[in-house]
Amino acid sequence: MTRARTERIFEPFFTTRKHGEGSGLGLSVVHGIINSYDGAITAYSEPGKGSVFNVFLPQITAEAKDEEKGRRIRPEKGREHILLVEDEPSQLQGMARLLERLGYRVTAKPSGRAALAAFKKRPDAFDLVITDQTMPRMSGVELAGSLARVRPGLPVILCTGFSEKVNGETVGQYGIRAFVMKPFTMQEISKHIRAVLKK
Repeated sequence: MTRARTERIFEPFFTTRKHGEGSGLGLSVVHGIINSYDGAITAYSEPGKGSVFNVFLPQITAEAKDEEKGRRIRPEKGREHILLVEDEPSQLQGMARLLERLGYRVTAKPSGRAALAAFKKRPDAFDLVITDQTMPRMSGVELAGSLARVRPGLPVILCTGFSEKVNGETVGQYGIRAFVMKPFTMQEISKHIRAVLKK
């Protein structure tokens, strides 16, 4: 695989197959399972030569306590109204469904400009904005800046990929309260949403 493709293979719904031939969920599910065990997975690939995946899992040094066995961390739910912004159609649809299953009302927009236009019509209708960073014409940070000029203090969660130039210093700018690395699990995004809304 090319470097650009390798950087995206763990993203939910990313696939090189034609529409209807695959969901693109396989590696993102694997990534989520490994993360849930405090592990890590890396990928290295060269076109025409092959790919190598390394999975790292923590060593178990003692028998788990009885009360810890079978314990599952359930995602936190809510009822707030979220403006969701993502330019990849399959990811936008999948993320909207995920948030709706968590109980949220969702307005999904495929671009920063479309989201800004919808927001200007009803700036007090949304409790939170979740936006991708890398989008054509208007990035997530640029969108957050435009939203802040209309309604200062609106909380924003920025979603970024492995290769995108966003770091902890971004948090605090234009209402950005948190950033989440793609791919992420339902538990991760639900935890960030509740933390941001409680501030």
